[in-house]
Amino acid sequence: MAVPKRKISKSRRGNRRSHDALKKPAISTCPQCAEPKAPHRLCPHCGTYKGKDFFAEDE
Repeated sequence: MAVPKRKISKSRRGNRRSHDALKKPAISTCPQCAEPKAPHRLCPHCGTYKGKDFFAEDE
C-alpha cells in the first residue's frame, strides 16, 4: 500500500493547490442591447454577434 514517507508541509500543499481557485467569469456588454454577455459568444438577449442578427426575438 502506498503511504507517504514524510508529511507534506503547508507550503508545499499550498503551492500544489494554487491553481485550484475558482475564477470569476469574464463578462462583456453587448454593443446592440447593452446587456451583459460572455465574450466571443452570441448575445442571449438580442441574438446578435459582431453586428449580425442570428435569431429574431419571439416576444
